[in-house]
Amino acid sequence: MITQQDINTIIGGNAVDSDGDKLGKVGQVYLDDQTGSPEWATISMGLFGSQEHFVPLTDASVSGGTLAVPYQKAKIKDAPRVDADQGHLSPEEEAELYRYYGVGTGTAGYDTDTTRTTGTETAGYAAAGTAGIDTDRDRTAGVGTDTNRHGTVGHDTSGPTTDDAMTRSEEQLRVGTQTVEAGRARLRKYVVTENVTTTVPVSHEEVRIEREPITDANRGDAYDGPAISEEEHEVVLHAERPVVAKEAVPVERVRLDVDTVVEQQTVTDTVRKEQIEVDGDGVTGRGTTGHSNDDRSLTEKAKDALGRDNDRR
Repeated sequence: MITQQDINTIIGGNAVDSDGDKLGKVGQVYLDDQTGSPEWATISMGLFGSQEHFVPLTDASVSGGTLAVPYQKAKIKDAPRVDADQGHLSPEEEAELYRYYGVGTGTAGYDTDTTRTTGTETAGYAAAGTAGIDTDRDRTAGVGTDTNRHGTVGHDTSGPTTDDAMTRSEEQLRVGTQTVEAGRARLRKYVVTENVTTTVPVSHEEVRIEREPITDANRGDAYDGPAISEEEHEVVLHAERPVVAKEAVPVERVRLDVDTVVEQQTVTDTVRKEQIEVDGDGVTGRGTTGHSNDDRSLTEKAKDALGRDNDRR
């Protein structure tokens, strides 16, 4: 069971589902207006944690700063969409969440005659058949323990529980990167057939008739044998012919290598900021605060924001 002492521990920490898979970061905790006990938490999920999903804390537990909830990731992602920036759950929104998760008083009827108020009055609605239980929730920002006029812990920094100064806040872009699969390359070896023409020298023998006159040098050979006779002489002729043989030999090695190329991409988004107007009789220097003379681009501001810790949760 989650208690008020666990709030600062779980806000900003990791959350896991019933299978132990990581869900995201815990963004906010919503308290029961009457009892002050933690009832709901928002978990940042999706790309860069851009979406906050509500999950009940009825059967949740904390171990080592990690919030464990008894629901699967798909169940939480499909929960009804509720604006987590409004700081307060309406009776209708909480009733829809209760029905979806099937826990708490969400399975009973609701008395919606009770209107939501601020201050010390009871806000929200009571479940039918359950006396004295207020189910309208406010969120906590996870800092401090004083409850302000909205019933939140340390969220409203300008109210009866704070000093006479008003804090002005604004959103800043925090841009990160995520590695995704952009494509694939592969090596594939296959066999093709092509015709190769080459020239090779070959030789062959031919018969050539040589005639020589009778001289003193060959006269003895000329008179050797009968004077008149029939005779045959045979010469074997030789010739070369091309002989083709094939041999497979390695010619090169081929491999895939990866180069990392860095390029600049511009990210543009809208951010909100608070402005404070000064108005009243006898006020000098009247005007509006919150206008910035900083002409840097959103990208440059985002880079500066990446190096800063989250001062306010």
